[in-house]
Amino acid sequence: MPKSPAPSATSASAPTAAPTASDGRASLLAPYRHLFTLPGTRAFTAGNLIARLPSGMFGVSAVVMIAGTRGSYALAGAVTATGLAATAVTAPWIARLVDRYGQARIAVPATVCAVLGSLALLLCVRYDGPDWTLFAAYAATATTPNTGGMSRARWAHLLKSDPEALHTANSFEQAADELCFMLGPVLAAFLTGTFFPEAGTLVGAVLLLTGILVFAAQRSTEPPPSPRTPARAPLRAPGMPAQLAVCLAMGAVFGAMEVVTVAFADEQGHRSVAGVALGLQAAGSCVAGLVYGALRPAGPAGRRLPWCVAAMTALMTLPLLAAALTGSLLVLSGALLVAGTATAPTMVTNMTLVQQRSPEGRLNEGMTLAVTGLLGGIACGSATGGWTVEHVSATAGYGVPVLAAAVALLISLTQLGAASDGPDTGRDSRH
Repeated sequence: MPKSPAPSATSASAPTAAPTASDGRASLLAPYRHLFTLPGTRAFTAGNLIARLPSGMFGVSAVVMIAGTRGSYALAGAVTATGLAATAVTAPWIARLVDRYGQARIAVPATVCAVLGSLALLLCVRYDGPDWTLFAAYAATATTPNTGGMSRARWAHLLKSDPEALHTANSFEQAADELCFMLGPVLAAFLTGTFFPEAGTLVGAVLLLTGILVFAAQRSTEPPPSPRTPARAPLRAPGMPAQLAVCLAMGAVFGAMEVVTVAFADEQGHRSVAGVALGLQAAGSCVAGLVYGALRPAGPAGRRLPWCVAAMTALMTLPLLAAALTGSLLVLSGALLVAGTATAPTMVTNMTLVQQRSPEGRLNEGMTLAVTGLLGGIACGSATGGWTVEHVSATAGYGVPVLAAAVALLISLTQLGAASDGPDTGRDSRH
């Protein structure tokens, strides 16, 4: 942009034009435009978004597919919980292999195994296999690589000397997560309701494999592998155990919310609209994440996290109140939209801490441990939400996310304060 001429004596007193809305939008988007001027970033982001979209599809697809054919939300919740628990165990090992041997070399075969598991689940449901086959097939999808973590690792590699740009990149990645969780349930509900119950799982498997192949082909932005590193395991890094406990509790919020919202919509006779309601929650988070990425929040991430979790806890009471006081799916959808605005800032702050505390050469493993904590929590929340819906009511089920968020707040207040990362130096403070 050309520079303005130096003001003259006569122009110094001239009135300054008021900033316009377009100026505000330009300043908001400028940090994001800068990210995608870097060579190769658009290509790997496109592939990663395609691969990440199914993450918002598989859960809803499995719940609708299993509950619709077997008539049990408890079974559907238990099956998805089993798959997520298996992923929580397997994902760190996949991530360690990615750090050691490279993203392309590990992610492609791991994805092929996961896709075969999804196809096995589809066939077991389609041909009325025993219940135990559903658990086994969904557990086989646990080799799905952490696509979001691999993308964040690429940004960390490209922007290691620019912490402000890295904050924007992390916010973009969180917004991308929310976008996928916004569009994924809608697409899954549309496919399962319009075509056949297994359509959501089938399309999700195709998108996952296609996206990973495109992503893995972008070798110029791939972080170099670290075949030998003396660094300690990320799980033993200072501050990480308490942080992972917070991830576990936050994951329970998301897992319970998904199952309970599907059940609540089903009670109202509009099960296919559940994806839209969940998509609105993700939309609120997506917008909040993009705004958060354009800002420069004050203070170190370790001190900001409890405030973010507190906001999330307060806002998670809105869906409970909407369901209990109105029983309206429309009002509930609005409450989910507002409640979602606290999610992205919390997750961005959380992933910033993970990047700071992960040992050199084990960044993907560290970020995958955080995702593992979330997945473990989603599994617990999904099972607990399904049980509450079946034995109490869908409205009562909205109390599960509130309780889980309160637990996350308690942990962050009592544990993370002791592991504060000190003054904000604006640099990566990896151990």
